[in-house]
Formats: sequence, C-alpha cells, structure tokens
Amino acid sequence: MQERMRETMEKQQDFTKPEYYENRELSWLKFNHRVLNEARDKSLPLLERLKFVSITSSNLDEFFMVRVASLKDMVHANYKKRDIAGMTATEQLDAINERTRELVSLQYNTYNRSLVPLMNQNGIYIVDAYEKLNEAQSEYVDRYFEDNVYPVLTPMAVDASRPFPLIRNKTLNIAALLSKKKEKSGEEQIEFATVQVPGVLPRFIQIPGEQEEDKVFVLLEQVIEKNIAKLFLNYEVVCAYPYRVMRNADLSIDEDEASDLLKEIQKQLKMRQWGEVIRLEVEDGINKKLLNFLKAELKVADQDVFQINGPIDLTFLMKMYGLKGCDHLRNEPYVPQRVPEIAPGANIFDVIRKGDILLHHPYQTFDPVVDFIRQASVDPDVLAIKQTLYRVSGNSPIIASLAQAAENGKQVSVLVELKARFDEENNIVWAKKLEQAGCHVIYGLVGLKTHSKIALVVRREEDGIRRYVHLGTGNYNDSTAKLYTDCGIFTCNGAIGEDATAVFNMLSGYSEPLSWNELAVAPIWLRGKFLKLIRREAKHAREGKPAKIIAKMNSLCDPGIIEALYEASAAGVQIELIVRGICCLKVGIPGVSEHIQVRSIVGNFLEHSRIFYFLNDGEEELYMGSADWMPRNLDRRVEILFPVLDEELKKRVKHILDVELADNLKAHVLQTDGSYEKIDRRGKVLIGSQATFCEEAIAAVPKPAHVYQERVFIPAQPAE
Repeated sequence: MQERMRETMEKQQDFTKPEYYENRELSWLKFNHRVLNEARDKSLPLLERLKFVSITSSNLDEFFMVRVASLKDMVHANYKKRDIAGMTATEQLDAINERTRELVSLQYNTYNRSLVPLMNQNGIYIVDAYEKLNEAQSEYVDRYFEDNVYPVLTPMAVDASRPFPLIRNKTLNIAALLSKKKEKSGEEQIEFATVQVPGVLPRFIQIPGEQEEDKVFVLLEQVIEKNIAKLFLNYEVVCAYPYRVMRNADLSIDEDEASDLLKEIQKQLKMRQWGEVIRLEVEDGINKKLLNFLKAELKVADQDVFQINGPIDLTFLMKMYGLKGCDHLRNEPYVPQRVPEIAPGANIFDVIRKGDILLHHPYQTFDPVVDFIRQASVDPDVLAIKQTLYRVSGNSPIIASLAQAAENGKQVSVLVELKARFDEENNIVWAKKLEQAGCHVIYGLVGLKTHSKIALVVRREEDGIRRYVHLGTGNYNDSTAKLYTDCGIFTCNGAIGEDATAVFNMLSGYSEPLSWNELAVAPIWLRGKFLKLIRREAKHAREGKPAKIIAKMNSLCDPGIIEALYEASAAGVQIELIVRGICCLKVGIPGVSEHIQVRSIVGNFLEHSRIFYFLNDGEEELYMGSADWMPRNLDRRVEILFPVLDEELKKRVKHILDVELADNLKAHVLQTDGSYEKIDRRGKVLIGSQATFCEEAIAAVPKPAHVYQERVFIPAQPAE
C-alpha cells in the first residue's frame, strides 16, 4: 500500500519543468570546453595539447554548420516553439553567441599565451606576420611563392562589371582593398579584391631557421599577403586581411519527394558550398572599410562576425602533430593488442563456436572484425554475408572483402547509409563500387538513418546452417577503430542469429517481425525497452530492494528518458551516468535528481561505446548498442541494443564501467550549477581509465616463449 502511494506521488510530480533541463546546444559548448581543457593541461606533451586545440576548432565548425544553421532556419521560419529548457531559437542563438565568444577567446589565449611560447622553447616557430621574416627567410618565401603558389592562385577583383564571387564554405581567403594608380585627375578609386588560399597546398611551409635544428614555419596566407601586390599589378594594395566563411551545411532532404535519393544527395552536397553564411571570421584589427564591404556582400550581421586574435582556422595544428623528430613532444603511441581468444591465423568461425567473444577497441585490435568478413569472403562454406555500413575508412579492407565475396558467388547484401553526415560523398563512391562487384546494395530507409552496427555471416556446416553475428557500438571503420573507444561481440547464439536475419529482412523489405528474441531495435521497440528497464529499477527501489543503473553513452538529451531517470531517482535508484558530450539532465535537484551522478571522460581516445547496466534485484542485466539517449536515435534511426549473455563477458563489461567510474584523471563531474569540474585528486591513487585499459590489454596477451631455445637444428643425412 505504502509503495503504491509513493508511486502515485512520484507520478503526480511534474518532471517536465523547463528549469530541470539544460539546453542541448549550451551543453555541447560545455563539452567542447572540456576538450579545450585538455589543451590547457600542462601535464600533457606539447603536440598533444596542440591536437586538442585543433579538435575544438573542427568541432566548432561542425556545430555552426549544422546546429547553429538549424536554429537560424527556425528563426527565418518564425518558429516559436520552445525547447525542453524553455528557450526559443532566438534566445538559444543569443546564448550560443555569448558562450562561443568566451570559448574562442579562451582557445586563442591558450594558443597565444601558453602553446606558442612552449613551441618556441622547443625550437618550433610559426611566423605570425611576414614582416617578422629576416632577409634570408624573406627571399626563400618569395621564391616559394613564385614557384609553387602564384601558378595556383585566382585573384578576383570586384567592380561594376565583375560581381562579388561566391566564397566557398570553410575556405580561407584574403580580402584586399586596392587603389587605382593615380591618373591625371588625381582621384583615388578604391576597389575590392579577393583571393582564395588554395586548399591543395600545405597550410604551413617550413623555411630556414636561425639555427639549423630550429623548425620554422610560415603560414600560406602570410606568403600570399607578402606577395599580393604581384597579383594586382595595375593597383596599389591599401590593405589585405584573411577571412573565412561558414555556411549552412544542414542537409534537409524530403525523401518522399526525392525519387532517386542518390541523385538528390549528390545535388544537396553541391549546394552545401553555397548555403547561407552563418559565421564570418576575420583577423583582429581588420580595416573597417574592408570589413563593412565583406559584411554587406556576404549578408552577415554584426553578431555573426568573429574577430580572431591569431591564425584563422586552427585545424592546421593537427598537421603539426605529425612533425618529424618530435617524438618526445607526443604521447608514446599505443599499439592495439590482439584479442587473447583469437590466436594468429585461427579460423574465426571455429573460435566463435567455442563461445561469445568480447572486443574492446582501440585497446584491442579491430583486425578480428576485418578478418571475420575477409575469411567469410573466401570460405567455400559461407553462403551469405549481410552488413550495415555507416562510416568506412578511405581504403576500407571490409569493402574490398565484400566485393570479393560477391565475385566469389556469395549472396552479399550491404546497407550503405547515404545520409551519414559529412560522409555522404564517400559512401556514394563505395555504394557504386559494391554494386559493380555484384553486391545487393540497399540505400538506407526512407525517413530513417540506419546507424546500427551489425554483420551476419550464414555458413553451411555439418549439423546444418549456422549464423555468425558481429554486433558493435562503433562503425566498421578500421581507421577510427584506433582512435574511438568501442565494444563489440562475436556470437553464434541461435536466438541472436534469428534476430539478425529479421533485422536484414526488415532493412531490405518491409517485413517487421512480430517479436524479437534478444535484440531491441529502434525506432519501434527500443524506447519502450529502455523505459521498461528504468521503471523496473524504480519499482525495485520502491519495494525497498537495492536498485542501480549505470549508463554510458555519447549524448543524453531525450526528454522521455530523462523524465524516467528523474522518476527513478525520486524513487531512490542510484544512477551513475557516463556521458561524453551533451547532457540535458541536471543533477542535485531536491526530490528529483539527488541520486544521479554524471561524469564525462575526455582523453586521448574518443569515448564512443554505449553500455547500459541494470541491477535488476541482483539478476544483473548488461546491454551494449549503437544508440545514445537522444530523440534521433530512439525515434528516427535504425539502432540495435544487444544483451551481454555470457556470465564471464558480463563481468568484463561491468569492469569497464567500474574503471570509468573510478577515473579521477580524465573525468569531469557535473555539478549542481551546471558546470563540470575535475575530481580533487589530492591524496588519492591516480586512475586514468584509458591508460588502465591499455595496460590490461597488454597484460592479457600471452607472451611468446623464446622459440630459439626450443629449436634443435638437425643435420641432413646423405641420400642413400
């Protein structure tokens, strides 16, 4: 009776109040701030810190091209609806503008005040103005310009007969004011010109230093600025400044109207270059007349102009990360270890039959996944291979194996998701290649993105047909698998095999299964599954039983899930969340979220795995999957949640969560005021989860015996 009363009271409580929620975009900016904090961490080697500055820049670019662009579209459409935090699109844009300026200011302060002096201490110099070049350097730069740069440039003057050119998205350009050389009238005529800094040439150029061991670089825009007069011989250059535009790159495709999705996406990709300008970056101290001209021609409001105190677009620092002869300024590279259960050269299907296998990338190598498809492509007993592809690497061995399998006469079905943001072009190329090889290619589903990571191999064996399945939390991308933390499972469990077949039947046709054995699939069944699991823990808490949820993901912004978590917390469920990026949930609200803790881990690898733990009155349940707790994942994507069934594997997955919860080195903990703070480490044993997993992966691999001690060389006997 008491338990029922408590439940009724919780139900009556309103968990949807806007003040209980953080705005999604502002939460994302806090995440990018945590990335920038890594660049400010003095314990990291110099080039690692530069890498994090570069990442914050590329993150911010994508944020503006998609999220800010979407909000601007809402304002243009006079969309008045408020978000879960009670903010209109206009209010969000104002708040984003303010926070972004703070972030960019901190980013350039970090670069100028901390990292540049540190580079100089280590004999690395970036000449920030061509006026600072000495005579020998100046001559070198001029020669480099004549030989390499000048032939590539296309200077464009703007006057009555020549309109303002289309400035491509994300390109760096130099704007100049020119004055006509004085004629008899003596009147000075000011004109505008622009030249694109060519993306086909390296952004930074090494030039001779004062000392032989010095590494001195000059930026390409400085080389062009120094020689810009050579581009406009009949004019006098009054001033020249670099600038960069960011355009709306949010792809909006009405799939019902698009008869050929492939062609429609190709058309939209071209338009991406010419979307509305949503941000203009200019160099600090730019000539006012020049700036006003740019604003007018590009139709940019004052609030969208960012004056930058340093080089525009710091993504070039990622190239600096690879500087030769600077190993001491980088972390020692980690080599992914082999999976202990899979011996080199082993038949992968024989190994999987012995029991489920857990993969933990990048600590363990991605090779078994590549081998799974490769071995299947040449195995005479394999009848069919079915796989979903969302993002793949530039030269994907998986694509090559799938094409090989089709050529070998196997039934190959591949779902290539054409709507994978910023990978659309790449995916179109691969899709066409697979079709040419004889694969059956499915181009996603209308209205849904297929984000699930599943591969199914159907094999004929002595005892009949057996299905082998790989399920993962990350993409089938052998390059990013070295950088992203992800989990995967190999299994030949019959029930999961049946579900995998049902998934591919659903993707290739219109067959919706009546029920699932083990998998939960979005967009129809997954939300309900999560809500059921959360509510079960709440019910246990009300009954006075121990109740606990641990969930790890990239983003948490689904109102329905957050409401269920608040309800569970109010019932007394202990909730530990590990959320890398966006988190719209607030902690420490009395009677609402007192039992919820949120932490975010930002480290050398990008945290990407999704793991969900439910205590379930001592009958622990563990799941992994491709979905975050976001509306798009639960309602507009094909996602798969899969259980960890093997008891030994359950312990290992729970161990992953426990180590991440114990992390006091790279974890930031969400505070009641919405800020994130690093854990106070004084007097504590330092635990970095990523470093721990690296050490454990190395320790788990059996060490080879000294073969040379066991070899006996036997002399050959003469032939009789």
